[in-house]
Amino acid sequence: MIAKFAHPVYLNYIWMLIIFFFLISFYLSKKSKKIKNILGDVTFSFLTQNVSKRGKKTKHTLKFFVLVFIVLALARPQSGEKKTNIKSEGIELMILFDVSRSMLAEDIRPSRMEMAKKEVMRFIKKSGPNKVGILAFAGTGVLLSPMTTDKSAINMYLDSLTIDAVSTQGTEFKSALSAAHEAFKRGGAESEDSVVTRAIILVSDGEDNEPGALKAAEKLVDEGVHIFALGFGTEDGGKIPIKDRYGNTKTFYKDKSGAVVVTKTKGTILKELAKSGGGSFYPVDYGNGAVEALVQDLKKLEQSEFETADLTQYDENFQIFLIIALILAFIEILVSERKKMGRLWRGRFEVNKN
Repeated sequence: MIAKFAHPVYLNYIWMLIIFFFLISFYLSKKSKKIKNILGDVTFSFLTQNVSKRGKKTKHTLKFFVLVFIVLALARPQSGEKKTNIKSEGIELMILFDVSRSMLAEDIRPSRMEMAKKEVMRFIKKSGPNKVGILAFAGTGVLLSPMTTDKSAINMYLDSLTIDAVSTQGTEFKSALSAAHEAFKRGGAESEDSVVTRAIILVSDGEDNEPGALKAAEKLVDEGVHIFALGFGTEDGGKIPIKDRYGNTKTFYKDKSGAVVVTKTKGTILKELAKSGGGSFYPVDYGNGAVEALVQDLKKLEQSEFETADLTQYDENFQIFLIIALILAFIEILVSERKKMGRLWRGRFEVNKN
């Protein structure tokens, strides 16, 4: 017995098929009558003596039902409802993503920002069933996504990240860490009795323009939060391009004196924050395994059960409808539109078969 259809939207096509079937039947009937009127009864009978009307109707009907059963298969009929309780084990991760202007530097291609987004997406894919949140920061911190196990949602936020995500420019880790602390309180474990391992991952080029970051980190560490950091950029540094709407570089950012700004990455503050947070600092470059190392270090932390969900499963029955469609299609091929034997003519005269 069919309990439900996984994609019921496909069932709407059945109405279209019914309408199309009757329109084609009406058209063929009208066309046959029109030809008969033009040629006359005798000539028409002569030309269609080997045509089987029953065979044509049968083939037409079989084609219709082949399409109907294919549509039913596409709708994925399901039966046999089963409920399973799923328990998730992992940690709570808050990714602090630097969207300051210096992340636009192109000392690594295509830019620090684009490389960081790709590497963080790769990290999320490999990180397992953890709860993950995204917080963008520059001069201030803005929570983009509370912690969730929905990786596709996290990737959507990451993909849309630009320096416009935060209105205040600069790079201030203190504000970012404070915002992360509040985010853990609002979107973390539902019960105060729950003990969940928490970690912060800083994604930045490491240019901190404000003091106080280490004190903010120590406050988090006192509450059991681990801090890790992914560093992007090079020590040689790079210029920060200003591009037009077509993506072409027009000029470069300059300081107050008119000199072109060259942003360099030393990673000093990132190393200090990671060290004080009981984590590690990973300078990221293509193929250097920084993301894989971070994933392995996070797996060493205590995993906690922080979410349970009831998963409903069904048995798939689309195969039955697909097999029926294939059988009807095979039968349709075997059905002939021709009679086995028609009337015999010799010249203008009909000949008696006997």
